[in-house]
Amino acid sequence: MADFFQNGVISTLQRLKDRPVADIEREIKGFSQQQKICLILPALYSEFEGPAMPRIVEELKEADYLHRIVLSLDRATESEFHRVLEIMSELPAEVSVLWNDGPTIQSFLRELEEADFDIAEQGKGRGVWMSLGYTLADKDVHTVALHDCDIVNYRREMLTRLVYPIAHPGIDFEFSKGYYSRVEEKLHGRVTRLFFTPLVRALRQLLGDVAFLHFLDSFRYPLSGEFAFVRNLAKTVRISPTWGLEVSLLGEVHEHTTVHRVCQVEIADTYHHKHQQLSKDNPQAGLVRMATDIATTLFGILAQGGMVLSKSLFDTLLASYLRFSRLAIEQYNALAQLNGLAYDRHEEVEAVETFAQCLKTAQFSFREDPIGAPLMSSWVRVRAAIPEFPTRLQAAVDRENS
Repeated sequence: MADFFQNGVISTLQRLKDRPVADIEREIKGFSQQQKICLILPALYSEFEGPAMPRIVEELKEADYLHRIVLSLDRATESEFHRVLEIMSELPAEVSVLWNDGPTIQSFLRELEEADFDIAEQGKGRGVWMSLGYTLADKDVHTVALHDCDIVNYRREMLTRLVYPIAHPGIDFEFSKGYYSRVEEKLHGRVTRLFFTPLVRALRQLLGDVAFLHFLDSFRYPLSGEFAFVRNLAKTVRISPTWGLEVSLLGEVHEHTTVHRVCQVEIADTYHHKHQQLSKDNPQAGLVRMATDIATTLFGILAQGGMVLSKSLFDTLLASYLRFSRLAIEQYNALAQLNGLAYDRHEEVEAVETFAQCLKTAQFSFREDPIGAPLMSSWVRVRAAIPEFPTRLQAAVDRENS
């Protein structure tokens, strides 16, 4: 069981007792009649052939409070698309599948490109963005939730706890982010433990009292892929198409709402999904690419907020990051020893050395191009430029699904 301590500038909603999920769902079902809930699922077709998506689909069969489920499907052939439609048709909610490799989505992407929108490369970021546009065309949707599709120990309670503080009419939050423990036989979550949090704390030391950095440091798992927000916030945010998606989203949330309307929710005791490889010899893949994209995105947000990120600051930042990462290794070594977990200090030190190279790469990229990969536009802007775009997108996807 967790404690009830509140730290940082956002509210933390811990799991204090084993409240039956059916009990929470009955509450949500009652008030979701007026404030409808949509779940977005960004998935690769390959995840339907592994253990994760079959389990997720089975669990969601009991989530009868959902108004709509929107599946963003990547890397699928036409026959695979139709197989996914058949699988998803077993769910009680209205289900829509955005086939990102199919002719419908491709034609709408070309239209956006011709209107001078940056549509980025295919991937989770763009898939989530298109799914948001489709979802926002449904004027009945009040709460939009999203979680990853590679969770092998998925339970529908994860979703239920995530949406509860947003959908509940008597609770005044606009954004919730899920957190959980990444522990099996050893500690996982290296990018958060050994890179992102030490980097944020190093920046706080060097830049002083920056509200956004305090905000980031308040999250227990800032890089989690599970979040929910209200419609009005969903239509105004921009997101990164890169691995910096979660950081860019937190930047937009901090910009568009107050920290008092942001919470983090303990949605699971443990969380198991596929583990990315950390290989310094392959900078375009795995955790190396992820860490580099995250740092580059973070630098861009800080610069847009008026922070001066000079070469001398970056030189000092690297040394400060290494200090905070070493402190993290000491902390996690003690935590692992107390709990009888395997802990390889040498492996952790090597990970930090690799992340330091990621930081150097991100610094160089930022100095060369402070704008970096542009964020995908808010759907308010898309509607301003092409007023009927979301409505036409919704109608075309529905035809393709039928």
